[in-house]
Amino acid sequence: MKQKATVSSSRRKSRKAYFTAPSHIRRKLMSAPLSKDLRAKYNVRSLPIRRDDEVIICRGHYHDREGKVTQVYRKKWRIHIERVTRDKANGQTVPIGIHPSKVMITKIKMDKDRKALLDRKHRSTKKGKYTEKETA
Repeated sequence: MKQKATVSSSRRKSRKAYFTAPSHIRRKLMSAPLSKDLRAKYNVRSLPIRRDDEVIICRGHYHDREGKVTQVYRKKWRIHIERVTRDKANGQTVPIGIHPSKVMITKIKMDKDRKALLDRKHRSTKKGKYTEKETA
């Protein structure tokens, strides 16, 4: 059943919106899950990935590799991670693009905006139904 009259549930329109999304929306779409200990610490499940975060690759040919994010390539929906490269035939090394959903953030690059984002996301988990202690 349709939840909102203003939002389409069409697969075709959802895919078009996703693949033609502008950069500021792609930032949010290119989110990665946090590790178990970070999730427990901040009460947040995932975050938009950024340049100096440290990640571990969880899926694919390069899984279990760790490294720092060197580039977030929003145009190609990929991130580049240090030491995840391959050699071309002419000897040049090129970074391998990894999709952010296939990595897990192990260390967050913290600044004031990131801190505010974590606080905001954490606060939203507390709203909702009242507990029995609050009503008594």
